[in-house]
Amino acid sequence: MRPITTSAASCVITAMLAAISASAHAQEFTLFAGPLASGSAHTYSWAMDYTEGFGNYFAGSISWLNEGHIPDHHRDGQTIQAWARLPLAQRRLVFALGVGPYRYFDTEAASKGEGYSNTHGWGVVYSARATYYSAHRWTANLQLNRVQVTNGPSTTALMLGVGYQLDAPDTPGPREFALPRTHDVTHNEITLMAGETILNSLDSQTSAAESIEYRRGLTHFLDATVGYLHEGNGISARRDGATAQLWLTRAFLDDKLTLGFGAGVYAAIHHGDHPDDRDTGDGILSGLVSVSASYRMTQHWDARVTWNRVVTRYSRDTDVILGGIGYRF
Repeated sequence: MRPITTSAASCVITAMLAAISASAHAQEFTLFAGPLASGSAHTYSWAMDYTEGFGNYFAGSISWLNEGHIPDHHRDGQTIQAWARLPLAQRRLVFALGVGPYRYFDTEAASKGEGYSNTHGWGVVYSARATYYSAHRWTANLQLNRVQVTNGPSTTALMLGVGYQLDAPDTPGPREFALPRTHDVTHNEITLMAGETILNSLDSQTSAAESIEYRRGLTHFLDATVGYLHEGNGISARRDGATAQLWLTRAFLDDKLTLGFGAGVYAAIHHGDHPDDRDTGDGILSGLVSVSASYRMTQHWDARVTWNRVVTRYSRDTDVILGGIGYRF
């Protein structure tokens, strides 16, 4: 992820955190940042994390982890971890150990050819976390991460974090289980959005982007979307096409606010002028991984912001940051 991508993503994160800090019906949302080392190289790391309890001594989390700018590597991705936790000091202080798979996206400096390549792979994240729970649902966190991947350098990061308990706990400390839901998060929603596309290259070229999306709730926690995405003309070639995703979605603030994590496919038509762009062909199927937040302003109208990662097989990965207005019915 490039610096401009980090700035755009921070707008999404800030909007999410500002909305959920009032009151909510989920578990814990935390922002982390701190130094990272890989051999003799030093850079930064940041993460946004959602953690949910599974009893007093266990929890699960889903996170987006950014490993900064290691020389010749710009790496980030999603990790899902299982945690064993030990509450102490009347449950105000919790120590936890976590481990889980890491699906990473890396922009590497290429030794020849186009100058960079987008590589994807799997790794493992090992973590140790200490959390202090205040009386007002805010948390202070210290986390140590060790990342090991199939191809590329391993890293170690020490991060500080500030979090908020989205469910008010019944007792001091972490909530053991999330509150149950009795109805779907979403019924029907049509959303128009516009924003910016950032090419995951060493130069981070940008372009305007637009999309239209239809969202339908399938279960209390699962949404499906289909849509059309136009990534603009300023990233070596114009690319657009149809999208389809499934979303894990949570709602809080009396269902006014939603947070969701989506994954699916993007059937992209690549309109290129460069021979390398034409060689990719039309109708190429790429992956699409997204984080989205919406806030209902009236019974039918809401505002939505979404951060998409387009995952290609031909080194044209992009981040597409979008915001817009939706109509629910």
